[in-house]
Amino acid sequence: MTAAPTTGAFAAPVDLNHPGHYLHWGVVQISMANLVVMCLMVTLFVAALLLPFPRGRRDDE
Repeated sequence: MTAAPTTGAFAAPVDLNHPGHYLHWGVVQISMANLVVMCLMVTLFVAALLLPFPRGRRDDE
C-alpha cells in the first residue's frame, strides 16, 4: 500500500522521499539540513552580540 500524496497545509516544503545530502570532511559527516540549522544559529548568536541593545527613554535628562 502506498501513501497518497499530501497536499495543502500538511505538505512538506521539500520532497522527503529520498536520502539526505551529507557533507564528508575527514572523519566528520554532517547532513546539509543540520549544517544549515547550525549556521543560522551561529548567525543569530553573532547578530545578538553585535547589534546594539535597545535603550528606553531616560526621564532624568
